[in-house]
Amino acid sequence: QVQLVESGGGLVQAGGSLRLSCAHSARTSSVYEMGWFRQAPGKEREFVCSIRWSSSSTYYADSVKGRFTISRDNAKSTVYLQMNSLKREDTAVYYCAAATTPGSGYDYWGQGTQVTVSS
Repeated sequence: QVQLVESGGGLVQAGGSLRLSCAHSARTSSVYEMGWFRQAPGKEREFVCSIRWSSSSTYYADSVKGRFTISRDNAKSTVYLQMNSLKREDTAVYYCAAATTPGSGYDYWGQGTQVTVSS
């Protein structure tokens, strides 16, 4: 069982920045990949970015490429999402997720943290 707890959401003006944190209880050996997803009101949940545990390779949705950065701090058991140049369309609940098996999707999800970008 992996526990994930997001924090750092809030209200920010367009063009501003926020950093989300995801504290996790996963052992390094049990994680294949961790990612961030988001869900805006009335929309499906969508992939934002992910980091492969073994290689630290990162992947981004086109909509956030160049603005968002995913990183991890193994000593703190935390994954971060640095969000810069925020736009109104980035407004959503952001979820952290963990995948333990390649090709099987994400097994564990956090409760989400709200990000609201105002104009």
